[in-house]
Amino acid sequence: MTEIEQLLASVGAEARNTRPWGWPSLPEPVDAASVVRAEAALGFALPPLLATLYLRIGDGGFGPEYGLLPLLDGSPSGEPAAVPQYLAHRESGRKDPDWPWPEGVLPISHWGCGMYACVDCRSPEGTVLLFEPNADEADHAWYVDAPGLEAWLRVWLEGTGWYEESNDDADLAPWPDFRTRTAATPAAP
Repeated sequence: MTEIEQLLASVGAEARNTRPWGWPSLPEPVDAASVVRAEAALGFALPPLLATLYLRIGDGGFGPEYGLLPLLDGSPSGEPAAVPQYLAHRESGRKDPDWPWPEGVLPISHWGCGMYACVDCRSPEGTVLLFEPNADEADHAWYVDAPGLEAWLRVWLEGTGWYEESNDDADLAPWPDFRTRTAATPAAP
């Protein structure tokens, strides 16, 4: 069994045995057509591990705090799904250029108070970012939570994330790519 298969087995076991707030049960996984529809709506591919979580574990409802967001349709807790949430954030960023939302950064889990765990779908490892909108400005709202989705899942399984009470003094590094990833591209002549 590969390391990823072992990780998926551990995530699956934890997903079947714990419920995040607002989730009465673990939703069924999505089908391949749902992933294709999601990627078409987003305009980019999901990192393979993220797609596998939705295809094999469930359509959200597992993971830290409020759990993974459903992919396309809202959850029993009333939380919007990842794809509509991304599209709404991108639209909001176009309307308020002081708070742009980076292309390819998909919200995957809600922390409360407007905070989200997000996967950078343009990074090879699927870097997990923390969006903390309670900052004074957008430049101070983005942090690197984990170098990749695999590491983020392991931290959750181990109970060692920054969000655990035992890690109250954990500091996350600012995401250095925020400005370059949200810089306006000049209009074509």
